[in-house]
Amino acid sequence: MTLSAQSLRWSRGGNLVIDDVTIDPVPGETIGLLGPNGSGKSSLLRLLAGIDHPDGGTVALDGRDIGSLGRRDLARRVAMVGQHAHTEVDIRVRDIVRLGRIPHSDVFGRDEGGTDAIEHALVVTGMAEFADRLWRSMSGGERQRAQIARALAQEPEELLLDEPTNHLDIQHQLDILERVAALPVTSYVALHDLNLAAMFCDRVVVLSKGMIVAHGAPSEALTTDMIEQVYGVRASVTDDGGIPVVRYHRVGRSAAPGFGVLDRG
Repeated sequence: MTLSAQSLRWSRGGNLVIDDVTIDPVPGETIGLLGPNGSGKSSLLRLLAGIDHPDGGTVALDGRDIGSLGRRDLARRVAMVGQHAHTEVDIRVRDIVRLGRIPHSDVFGRDEGGTDAIEHALVVTGMAEFADRLWRSMSGGERQRAQIARALAQEPEELLLDEPTNHLDIQHQLDILERVAALPVTSYVALHDLNLAAMFCDRVVVLSKGMIVAHGAPSEALTTDMIEQVYGVRASVTDDGGIPVVRYHRVGRSAAPGFGVLDRG
C-alpha cells in the first residue's frame, strides 16, 4: 500500500477544482499527472501532500486517512517539491538540503544518519559539486535540483513533484526524471511534456477541469483523440519500442497523412 486518493473533491472560491479523482498506485510507481494549465495538477498534489484538505473523499497513506496523521509523521513519509521556491536568506545548498532532515531530528536537533542522507541526496541529484554554493549564485535549474535534493534528504517513501523540469535544459530534464524514475519510491510528477511522461512514467493520469479523462500506461492513455480533446491540438502518436512519441501539427500547416490541416478557428 502507498499514497492513494479516493473520490477526491475540492473547491476553491466556489469553483470545483478537483472532481471525483481516484488514484490507487502500485508501490514504487512513477505516475505522471498531465493536463493543461488549470486542469488541477498542482491542486491534486497539494491534497496528496496534506497541505490542503479535500471537501470530499480521502487521501490515504497505507490505507490510513492522512488527516489522522501528525505533520511530523507525514513528513517522514511524504516529500513535496513545489513549482516555485524562494528564500530571502542566501544560504548554501548543503544547508537547504539539510532542511529535509527536520522531521527526523529530535528536540535537541540530533539526527542519526542525517549526514549520510544529505550526501546521498546531493549525489543522486547531481548537486554534490554545488554543495557549498550560495542560493543566489545559482541558476533556476540548479535551484530546482537543490530543492529536489532537499526532498530526497527526507528519505520519503512517496515523492510529489510539481513540474520539476521547469527551468531545466534538455539534458537536466532527462537526468532528473531518469533519477526520479529509478528511485524506490512512489512518485507523483506533474508534467507538461507528454514525451517526457511517456519516457519515464509507469502510468499517466490526464486531468481536464479537475476530472480524470485518461488513466493508464502511456501507450494506452496518450492517444491522438485524447490530445485533441484535452489540449485542443492535433498530433500524431507513433510507437518507439513500446514508448509513444507525440508529434504536434502546427496550425495552418500540412499535417501528417490522414490528419489534414487545422482550422484556425
